[in-house]
Amino acid sequence: ASFTVSLHKADNTTVMIKLKPGLSPSCRIRMKTVIMSELKIKPGENVTFTFTCSTPEKYFITEIQKNIDCVSGPCPFGDVHLYPPGLPRLNRTYIWDVKASTKAGLELKFSAPWLRQIEPGETCPDSISYNINSCIDKAMVNIGTFCRNGSVSRVKLLGGVVMSLHLPWHLPLSTSGFNIANRASIKRLCIIESVLKGESSITLMSPNYPLGFPEDELMTWQFVIPPNMRASVFFHNYSLSNCERKEERVEYYIPGSPSNPEVFKLSDSQPANIAGTFNMSLQGCDQDAQNPGVLRLLFRVVVQHPQVDENVTHLVDLSKEKNMTVTIHSEGWPSHIPLMSEPICLICKDPRTCDRVLTLTSGAVYRISFLCKDLSRLRITAEKGIGCMDIRWCQRKIYSLSVPKAITRLPIRLHKFIWKLLATDLINVEITSLSLKLQQYVPEQKCNTSYSYSIVSATPETELNVGVFCPGGSIEKIQMRNNITISLKTFGKGFINETIPQDLKMSFVPHIKDECIFTVSPNPKAKVYLQTPNWHYGLPPYVSVSWFIVVPSKQTARLGFSEDRMGIACETGRAYVNVKEEAPGAEEIVRREDELLPQPRSMYHNFWVNVSNCKPADKTQLTLQFWVTFADKQIDLGIILAVVAGAGVLTAIGLTVCCVKKKKKKTQNPMVGVYNANVNTQMPGRKGLFGKGRQNNESHVYAVIDDAVVYGHLLKESNGSVAPEVDVYRPFDGPIGSLPPSPPSFSFRKDIKLSSNTEEEPLPLTDTDQDTYTFAHQKSGQSEDNGGTNKKDKGDTSVPLLENKEQDGLVE
Repeated sequence: ASFTVSLHKADNTTVMIKLKPGLSPSCRIRMKTVIMSELKIKPGENVTFTFTCSTPEKYFITEIQKNIDCVSGPCPFGDVHLYPPGLPRLNRTYIWDVKASTKAGLELKFSAPWLRQIEPGETCPDSISYNINSCIDKAMVNIGTFCRNGSVSRVKLLGGVVMSLHLPWHLPLSTSGFNIANRASIKRLCIIESVLKGESSITLMSPNYPLGFPEDELMTWQFVIPPNMRASVFFHNYSLSNCERKEERVEYYIPGSPSNPEVFKLSDSQPANIAGTFNMSLQGCDQDAQNPGVLRLLFRVVVQHPQVDENVTHLVDLSKEKNMTVTIHSEGWPSHIPLMSEPICLICKDPRTCDRVLTLTSGAVYRISFLCKDLSRLRITAEKGIGCMDIRWCQRKIYSLSVPKAITRLPIRLHKFIWKLLATDLINVEITSLSLKLQQYVPEQKCNTSYSYSIVSATPETELNVGVFCPGGSIEKIQMRNNITISLKTFGKGFINETIPQDLKMSFVPHIKDECIFTVSPNPKAKVYLQTPNWHYGLPPYVSVSWFIVVPSKQTARLGFSEDRMGIACETGRAYVNVKEEAPGAEEIVRREDELLPQPRSMYHNFWVNVSNCKPADKTQLTLQFWVTFADKQIDLGIILAVVAGAGVLTAIGLTVCCVKKKKKKTQNPMVGVYNANVNTQMPGRKGLFGKGRQNNESHVYAVIDDAVVYGHLLKESNGSVAPEVDVYRPFDGPIGSLPPSPPSFSFRKDIKLSSNTEEEPLPLTDTDQDTYTFAHQKSGQSEDNGGTNKKDKGDTSVPLLENKEQDGLVE
């Protein structure tokens, strides 16, 4: 097909058809007998031509430039048409170069649906784009690139303008979509007018973005807002130049404001909740010639309906809190940045200071409000720090780890509350939950509450994820070393109206040997699953963890491990599992990593479970899980039969003794008093008054002897039973204290500052002598408790009452 282009000389229009950049001339232009790769048609020419290929749109583009002189003659104001007709269907660029005096202003007015500014490198959905450049003193300033369907209705410029319209070859467009009008001087680089209707948001940029705004220039954006709407301004990206004189700033003219213009720095939080139309201006400065820097700005204007509770404020009293921050933000912050098209939620700490994110600090009282239709899209994240540098000042303090009511009373869902517990190396952290207790999250026992706690113990070298816990379990206490981070995370909407109170408390305690010590006090007939910390990555090398399991007095515990072996191979040292009951003479069970773990076994007393790691070989991790169940104690039938049999034997012996006594009394005289010269009936005096101890005297010998007792040896000789001892003091030989069983020592343990070798055995509470008590009246003035536990303090109490020879004669 052939094309004919005819240009009038008065139109001052030039047409250039040329190859796309970077393409080889596989297709050419033929004009009569001349073959060419580029064709230029000047004003007043009439040219007919064809292409040597059937798809010229793949190879060629067309530029149509019209020069308009508004300096030497009148300007052709009005609608701008696409001229000339009859052009081939190629990608086309129309350029209107308008020269005008800087004493006058030009206005580009766009027809609906107006324009939308885009960032450099961004393309328009329909491939139709406008580019506006301003010419001042032969300097070209790029006002911006725009697509159709936006809010920019007019652009006013000072001096000349170069306007470009880019059209794709497959979209026929009959009109340019704008007109040119003459205006008085605007005394600034440009004015961009944007009309916003209904709830919407727009993004705008400073001229030359992302390059620098012209030095010491001024430009203005005019925003036309419906009177029943509210507008807010947000700066998303900006940079400042190096000023020698003046200061770069943003000025707002807001109708009804008592302080127009309101001046802000680019680093300030910009005005929000603006009612009605307003102007915003950007002012540059005189830049440093040696290092000018770059002034640029990308910002967003959001328009939304005023909220029903627009004037409702919420009191947030943080005046009594310390080291705490409260951040109110949109869901997914900070990793998820809401799209420009998403509805916006604003948090305001005063009527004109609103933002997507608001951070409140402790020590003050705030009155906040919300510009948001759906408050369920907002979240609260809070953080509180608690520290202890000297155990003498904070050992007896108990800190409550509960969410303050100032937060729970807000109509916003709490996302996370973080406590950071900081202490020196020799101070550890103890958290308790005595009423609710904690349940460790494991696949076999999942949490069904509205919140959970994540506990992490951190040092500069390593991080130990202790686990995830929720209320309603069996763990009363956790003792941990190093700095601790506890994160309360909520699930669903139930936490705001949570009826179960929080009872988690924290205190600082002296150094502990293990990395963690759990105290577990299960409910009757409960089945508890427990597992080692750092479950997904394995217990760190040389770390020791202990569990103290409380067994109710009328119950029996059943302990079992979920796997047969530890499942690791040690590169250095040994890994151990220790189990020990807190009972006299209880056997301690010890297993190494190369041995089978203990089979399920019954535990009748409180017991310890200790897991100590070695340095595992590559690709092996120590992860151990065990369970504990409880049942009521069952009395053994064999024990019952033995008790009944023993009672029968004792009854028979008792009857025999009674018969012997009755028979003897018929032939013997009444019992007589026997005098023993070696027996003392006085109470011991004060310390140091007696030379002999109780063990060396005979104060426990009866001064009056029953006749039947004299013949007691006859019962012994006849294999009779010996009468049980009466009033005999027996020493307590059970466990003293609550210390976990110590695993076999090895030289590769790390991070244990207190060696177990330095621990001393507890001193006995009293003598282990089992002496029969004697009773006597205390003299006035003597102490009731002068008999010490040391033998050297026991005095001689012997005052003879009966002569030995008289007693011997009686026995005979």
